Amino acid sequence: MTTIQHTQPVLIDKFNRVVDYIRISVTDRCDFRCVYCMDDEMQFVPRAQLLTLEEISTIARAFTELGVKKIRITGGEPLVRRNIIKLFEDLGSLPGLYELVTTTNGSQLVKLAQPLKDAGVKRINISLDSLDVDKFKRITRVGDLNQVLAGIETAREVGFEKIKLNAVILKNRNDDEIIDLVNYASERGMDISFIEEMPLGVIGDHDRAEAYYSSDEIKRDLEQEFKLIPTTETTGGPSKYFKIAETGTRVGFISPHSHNFCDQCNRVRLTCEGRLLLCLGQEHSVDLRKVIRAHPGNDEKLKQAIKDSMLIKPKGHDFNLKEQPIIFRHMNVTGG
Repeated sequence: MTTIQHTQPVLIDKFNRVVDYIRISVTDRCDFRCVYCMDDEMQFVPRAQLLTLEEISTIARAFTELGVKKIRITGGEPLVRRNIIKLFEDLGSLPGLYELVTTTNGSQLVKLAQPLKDAGVKRINISLDSLDVDKFKRITRVGDLNQVLAGIETAREVGFEKIKLNAVILKNRNDDEIIDLVNYASERGMDISFIEEMPLGVIGDHDRAEAYYSSDEIKRDLEQEFKLIPTTETTGGPSKYFKIAETGTRVGFISPHSHNFCDQCNRVRLTCEGRLLLCLGQEHSVDLRKVIRAHPGNDEKLKQAIKDSMLIKPKGHDFNLKEQPIIFRHMNVTGG
């Protein structure tokens, strides 16, 4: 990837926030069924409504030409989409793109870690909510922990610049594994972020208010075992990081409820069906699929639609765990 110096930011919203990061969901399908992400019986987007890989490349190129420096590929599980490595290769060669990263559940990494690295992926986030086989199966409904752990080891052997674990902590589900997860990451030279569950979509598995385990509670638990040193380090996302004095491992907290991170928001999301979401917790969006299919090959129309979208990017979200979600799209549709 080559870096183009932009003389001034192009995508600036009405709150004077510069948008230089896009998260692109390539599919709402997944080989897991995590309880915080999907309901028991999901209705997936018909394949004909999905953006093609070529359309995703076109939109990604437009964003980089407008000053976006970081692209994260998400899902669902992005690595289950057919021919996905070709997309990574196309994105990895975009002029102006500083960083190509992805988030995965780890199930496909044994076979795809090396192709991802070869395509230009620098960093990879892997979801890991439990180190206990039975708990892992309960949280993912169908996942195989050993398959994921093998994928993590393959990713380590391949040599990405950075591997980070993500863990969603639910009270009375896996909150007793916080120390174990940090130790697992530390022993392997990886960072870890803990994520408060986000109330996207109606789920039947658990009461989100009852299962809520805040970043402050997680930090309290960690401080029983480790000394946490605040740091100003960032990876361009919403994590607030601390460094563990004993190991040097970074622990991040993504706290949409307890410590709202909207003031510094620098990102937008593209759903697998082509909706450009201007906020994770609001429905403000622009249909980019409609734009590119109505004006094939017209990059200026596409870029103008993207620039115009900055006018409707809201100040932030306002999640309330005690109410039914006002956002009915599930996390697998939104993009992790």
